[in-house]
Amino acid sequence: MTLAAGPPSRVRALLGAAGALALPWLAGSALAGTARSSGTATAAPAAARAHHRRRASGLPSNAELERSGAVIGKIIIDNKNIFDLSNPKDDNAIFRLANRLHRRTRRSLIRSQLLFKSGARFSAHLLDESARILRADPYFYDASIRPIRYHDGKVDVLVTTRDVWTLNPGIDFSRSGGTSTTGVQLEDLNVLGTGTDISLKHLHSVDRSESDVSISNQHAFDWTSISATYGNLSDGRMRQLIVNRPFYALETRHAGGASFTDTTFDQPLYDLGQIIDRFSEHSRFVQGYAGWSRGLVHGWARRFNVGWTDDEHTFGPSTQWTGPTLLPQNRKYVYPWFEVDLVQDQYAKLHNHNQIHRTEDFQLGAYFTGQVGWADRAFGSSEDVVPFTFTTGDGYALPHGDTLLVSSSLSGRIRSGTLENGVLSVNVVNFAEQGPQWLLYSLVSATAGRRLTLDNQILLGGDSGLRGYPLRYQDGTARALFTIEERWFSNWYPFRLFRVGAAAFFDMGRTWGRAPLGQPSLGLLKDAGFGLRLGNARTAFGNVIHIDLAFPLDGGSNIKKVQFLVQTERQF
Repeated sequence: MTLAAGPPSRVRALLGAAGALALPWLAGSALAGTARSSGTATAAPAAARAHHRRRASGLPSNAELERSGAVIGKIIIDNKNIFDLSNPKDDNAIFRLANRLHRRTRRSLIRSQLLFKSGARFSAHLLDESARILRADPYFYDASIRPIRYHDGKVDVLVTTRDVWTLNPGIDFSRSGGTSTTGVQLEDLNVLGTGTDISLKHLHSVDRSESDVSISNQHAFDWTSISATYGNLSDGRMRQLIVNRPFYALETRHAGGASFTDTTFDQPLYDLGQIIDRFSEHSRFVQGYAGWSRGLVHGWARRFNVGWTDDEHTFGPSTQWTGPTLLPQNRKYVYPWFEVDLVQDQYAKLHNHNQIHRTEDFQLGAYFTGQVGWADRAFGSSEDVVPFTFTTGDGYALPHGDTLLVSSSLSGRIRSGTLENGVLSVNVVNFAEQGPQWLLYSLVSATAGRRLTLDNQILLGGDSGLRGYPLRYQDGTARALFTIEERWFSNWYPFRLFRVGAAAFFDMGRTWGRAPLGQPSLGLLKDAGFGLRLGNARTAFGNVIHIDLAFPLDGGSNIKKVQFLVQTERQF
């Protein structure tokens, strides 16, 4: 269970898919024969290297250590600094200064995230999962855990991490869909090596200007995270507090938390890249939950959560808009809910897929989350409804190095037997390895809505995958997008700071249906383009910088013939 980061009024393709469950499972039955048997094929070279390293050092295999009943001995933590000064290419005055100024992540913080302790039975599974947890921390570039010595029935383990620069005093700039976002900020993701993230920001985007202050720590109390944010917006304000102890590992038995979010802002409606209406929205979201699990049983983690949600939205005219305003209906839903999570223990370590020369963890097992609630007037709700969210997905390691990821979701609410504000989404992603430095990426995604509220738009444009067009260009009740991208991962490492890649892409998509105030769909829109990718090898602020030129192949004469995009993304 993950606590909502904010009120669900900004529909984010909410998790869910009862009806959409069929797609991943049908794909699974068709591909299971090859997918499961070849699930470790991409990791074979690494496994072979590990095997030879073990034999050279006299170490038994993981299976042999587990069968022998070996226990964990010493846990040695080697947290490397940003630059490796033992490498002559990194040993210069600027890099030495950066290492001296940087406070390395504390060993106690690293140790607290390990799922094993000295004296416990050796488990290769717990070593692998602990490494995945560490690699997910933004203040590490990479992390690995491996046995290094076996003696007297004990296994000594080496935990190796490498820090990145986490202090960001500077200027923000990004551009997509013909609009720019600018700002200044002072942020440190790892204050004094404690994992605490403190941020002061002032940003100006297409929607609003905002000044935010936030503080968070994912391990404030062991595995309990705390996050607090306060923001002054040009059209309102935002307050948020989250305390959460999640199911942080497959063997985690208990979880729980609470969140509070209160925001006021203007909600613009878009069509053809322009604001066609605008209204004020005040949203208040309060949620608490508790969860339990038996841990990992026969390769699956089954989790159960119960919670209580108070979700309220009030709408009114905007003080910054003089045109006609259609207002959504005010709504308040107060409800208990029950959730079931299923997660299959199947992961793969890959390289040069979404990152450049970094270890990437892909979940190739099946998963499912289903949540159903009951909002009743007796609880203070504005009407009796059944809110629900479902999500499901699966991953497949196919022959010839292909990796297929399928996911689907369905969300909405049922009132008097009728589905309202329903959103169904399906995504199919394929990675086709063409060599150590070449990869063909393809995406097919579709979203369909039913009886959508006015504040829930299904949009397609430069900020949602159609890179050659203005942001929020097409508005409808359904959309589809196809993307194919040839990716090149070079070995060029300029200034020992960036990993360089490149991409050539083609996007094609369209919307269906006519939303309130929107123009009819322009039909199928296509674009093509190319660009550079700069992988941040030394900082924690966005893993990949995109610099793209995109050329629209359709659309009206008012569209620029070339779109210039600069963005910092988490993926290639």
